[in-house]
Amino acid sequence: MKKTMLIAVSLLLVFGFVLTSCAQPAPAQPTTAPKPAEATKAPEQPTPVPPPAAVNLVLWTKEGASQLDKVNELATQFTAANPKITLEVVNYDVEKLRENFQTSMLAGQGPDLLWTVNDHAGPFTTAGLILPVDDLGFDMKSFLPGALEAVKLDGKTWGIPLSAGNHLMLLYNKDLVKEPPKDTAELVQVAKELTKGDVVGFAYNMTEPFWLVPWLGGFGGKVFDDAGNPTLNTDAMKKTLQLLYDFKNTDKITPQECDYGCADTLFKDGKAAMIINGDWSLGDYVTALGDKLGTAPIPKITGADWPKPYTSGIYFMFPKDLKGEKLEAAKQFVNFVLSDEVQLGYVKSDKRLPAMAKLYDDPSLTDDPILKGSAEDLAHGAGMPAEASMRCNWDAMKPQMQDVLAGNAKVDDAVVAMQEAADKCVAELK
Repeated sequence: MKKTMLIAVSLLLVFGFVLTSCAQPAPAQPTTAPKPAEATKAPEQPTPVPPPAAVNLVLWTKEGASQLDKVNELATQFTAANPKITLEVVNYDVEKLRENFQTSMLAGQGPDLLWTVNDHAGPFTTAGLILPVDDLGFDMKSFLPGALEAVKLDGKTWGIPLSAGNHLMLLYNKDLVKEPPKDTAELVQVAKELTKGDVVGFAYNMTEPFWLVPWLGGFGGKVFDDAGNPTLNTDAMKKTLQLLYDFKNTDKITPQECDYGCADTLFKDGKAAMIINGDWSLGDYVTALGDKLGTAPIPKITGADWPKPYTSGIYFMFPKDLKGEKLEAAKQFVNFVLSDEVQLGYVKSDKRLPAMAKLYDDPSLTDDPILKGSAEDLAHGAGMPAEASMRCNWDAMKPQMQDVLAGNAKVDDAVVAMQEAADKCVAELK
């Protein structure tokens, strides 16, 4: 019995030794146990990004004729590069655009973007119809300062410029005028010599006060005082009206009756030696006259200062309710038009000065004599007031200017009538 027990114990010891020898050593225990959340967390999956929704933008523009074709071309190019965004372009003339925008916005409708003039900023901000652009993400320091000044009201900026200028300058036919006149005395002398047969020395738009205000600035006058009140009954306005009266009736260097269309046609047809017109006309005049076209500042007023044409540009304005994807799409189109390629394309095709300050060092401007003259005149200019009451000044000046030039009103009486009409209009606006 004892022998049998000894054998059994011996077998158990041997079997235990064998098991111990075959077993793998236990893994070392970590000094810090993993956190349960870290041990069981599944890999993060990226959040699905929904495809961008298609956006349709309605753009209202004041551009017409060949300029409208260019807007449509830009819209096509933009859509080709951004197929999720389509642009519907609608044209109205300047006054119809203003009227229709105000009406449509009050009805809760209207466009998604405006391509228009600076003087719409006044009535549109007064009615609360557009957004300030200072905080929309544009680099405001990149624009020509004068272009921004023309859309500043109440400490805010109300439009993004797509071109600078919109200013009047002297244009002349090099076949008739070898050197542009430096002052008004020389202008009269040269124009008198060239007024013969079916050629006039100086084609001048006698119907619109926009062509009056450069001379007013040269005589030191303004249409508003520092408080924003009309200032039309002044010595500067009297001198301005007398100067224009003399051009037509004393010096006889202009046609007896001539509006914008008349002056424009005479110059294009080679029947006018000189004209005062805006930078918007340069493209057409290059087509009509080619190398014969010359540009220069409006001649300095003899005994006074350089005329100060109103400067501004063309602007994008954003309706007040624009937001979300439509706002982002509208900003994308604006940035497309502000690109170097599009801006310099307008310089080449239309001789329009760009809105972006950096482009004024581009050879397409510095080496172009036409744009050089335009830029020199722009430097003499003054920002056109954006106040809504500017409409009162335009409406007050226009009939009196026409009556004086037609010989139907005396200068002293005309300035009194201007002031009364402007004051009455401003009072009604308030």
